[in-house]
Amino acid sequence: QVQLVESGGGLVQAGGSLRLSCAASLRSFRMYVMGWFRQAPGKEREFVADVDGSGGDTNYADSVKGRFTISRDNAKNTVYLQMNNLKPEDTAVYYCAAKPSWITITPYLYWGLGTQVTVSS
Repeated sequence: QVQLVESGGGLVQAGGSLRLSCAASLRSFRMYVMGWFRQAPGKEREFVADVDGSGGDTNYADSVKGRFTISRDNAKNTVYLQMNNLKPEDTAVYYCAAKPSWITITPYLYWGLGTQVTVSS
């Protein structure tokens, strides 16, 4: 059974930083694209960032570009999201997700339960 477990969320003041982690019980972890998404109250879930299996190719939503950094440690089956210069509008539940890289077009198949990030002004 695949499990993605997020951690590292919390309450932080605007301008502060947090580092989210997602531990994945995936065989061949490096064969999966890993992504971070978030959902704020009353809003739809939105893409934040993703990283390919090697960690060399990353993509970011415009709203977080230059402030957030996604990375992965394949030896630890873990993906990270370093969040700097946090803003109140970053407040949301953050979800980790995985999709197989060997399938060209596929939705994210596996999702974590999420971790709350709250940024106070």
